[in-house]
Amino acid sequence: MKIPAFSELPVDKNGPHHNAWGLYGPKDELGTLNRLTDDIVAAAAKEIQTGTRVSVNWPLDAQLDLPFFGRQAFHKEVYQKPPRIINDDVWTFNTQSSSQWDGLRHFGYQKEERFYNGVTLDMIHGTNGCTKSDVNGIGAWSEHGIVGRGILLDYHAWRIKHDKPHDAFGPSGISASDLLQVAHEQGTEIKFGDILLVRSGYMDAYSKLKREEIETMRSKQPLTFAGVEQSDDMMEFLWTNFSAAGGDHPSWEQWPTQKEYHLHEVMLAGWGMPIGELFDLEKLALQCKKLGRWSFYFMGIELSGQRKSILIQTCITSLRNPQQTTVRRIIFHPQCPHSFTTRIHLHKSITYVPQH
Repeated sequence: MKIPAFSELPVDKNGPHHNAWGLYGPKDELGTLNRLTDDIVAAAAKEIQTGTRVSVNWPLDAQLDLPFFGRQAFHKEVYQKPPRIINDDVWTFNTQSSSQWDGLRHFGYQKEERFYNGVTLDMIHGTNGCTKSDVNGIGAWSEHGIVGRGILLDYHAWRIKHDKPHDAFGPSGISASDLLQVAHEQGTEIKFGDILLVRSGYMDAYSKLKREEIETMRSKQPLTFAGVEQSDDMMEFLWTNFSAAGGDHPSWEQWPTQKEYHLHEVMLAGWGMPIGELFDLEKLALQCKKLGRWSFYFMGIELSGQRKSILIQTCITSLRNPQQTTVRRIIFHPQCPHSFTTRIHLHKSITYVPQH
C-alpha cells in the first residue's frame, strides 16, 4: 500500500495541519486501519506458533475511587433474579477507567473544531440543525476488528539499562529516536501496518504509589504524565509505520502538551489512527524478555456499537517462538459520546487462538 510521505501532509490542503483527510475517501471511518489489508494480516498470522496466554487487561477497578482527570470511579452491582437461582451484573464506569482504544470521535482538532474527515460536534450530537449520526463511531472498526502484527517497544527496560532518568508522573517525553534505539537493541523489525505498544513504565510506577500520593497528584492542576513527545520526528515515525499505537500511559502523549498542538489531534482527527491507553504490559514484557522476541500476533474484536468514542474489546497477542507463545487478552470500554459514563450489561466472550 502506497501512502503519502509525511512531508506531503496535509492531504486536504484546506484542512488542519498534517491531516490525511480524503486519502481513503471522504466517507472513510477506518483511517489508518485501512493499512491492515488481507495480505498484511495473513502475514501477521505467521507470528503464531503456540497458545500460551498472558493478560494485559488492567482491572476496571484498578484505580479504586481515585481515577485521574476527575472521572467517575468503577461501580458494580450484582442483582439476584428470584425465584430463579440467577445473578445479573450491572457495571457503571467512565470509559477511560482502564484499558481502552480512543476512537475517531473522541478528540478533535481543538482550534479548528473538526474530527476525522472534517466531522463536527454538531454532526455527532445533532445540534444546530444537524441530524444526530453514527459518523466516526466504532461501528466501522467492529466489522473486522484491529488485527495484525503487534510489536512491544519496552522503553522502560531500555531506559533502566542505560540509566536514563524518567518520571512517569511528570511531563517527560519519549522521543522517536529513543523508540528506534529500543527496537534496534531488542532486535525488533518494524513493518508497515504494525500495531505499536510502548511500555513507558507507568504501570510499574503506579503500583508503588500510596493512596496519599495518588490523592496529592489528583489535586494538581494541570495533571502531568510522561508519554511520547509532541514532535515532527514522532509524528513521522508513527505515520510512516503503524496502523494503531498505544501503551501503558494514561494520556499516551506527554501531558500537558509541550507544543501548540496535541498528538491526539493529529493521530485521531488527522489520520484516523487509534490510540491505546492504560494497557497493562508488565506480564507481556516479562514474556517478551524471556523469549527474546517482541513481536506477536495481535487481535482485537470490538464491541459492536455505532455511537461510541472509546471501545470495549477483547484483544489477543501471540508471540512467535518454537517453544512458547504469549497471548494477551484485554477488555476495553466504550464511551457514550453524550455523557461521561455509560451503564451497560457485559457478557463474557471467548476467543480461540489457532495452534501450529
